[in-house]
Amino acid sequence: VQLVESGGGLVQPGGSLRLSCTGSGYSFRSYNMEWHRQSPGKERELVASISNSGYYIKYSDSVKGHFAISRDNDKNIVYLQMNDLKSEDTGVYYCRRPNGDYWGQGSQVTVAS
Repeated sequence: VQLVESGGGLVQPGGSLRLSCTGSGYSFRSYNMEWHRQSPGKERELVASISNSGYYIKYSDSVKGHFAISRDNDKNIVYLQMNDLKSEDTGVYYCRRPNGDYWGQGSQVTVAS
């Protein structure tokens, strides 16, 4: 099982970024997926989850309304669309397959002017 994130970077407050996580080595469409983030000085938190079909989606209160999780099971990718970014959204973002506790290497997102 391998999970590889991409799409992070530096963005100004109010901007947008889309993170991608490509899964390989397993039947991607069979498993729920999650996005977590670790912000400076804070514990790692679950920010969004999506069921294997994409039908069930949940968000943390901290991102509800300005992040959107989605997936493309034909491409083996789970996305995190981040809009109206704030400085408190800065951190390292990880995708995770909860079944088996597999993590990607992380993608840095920095929101600063």
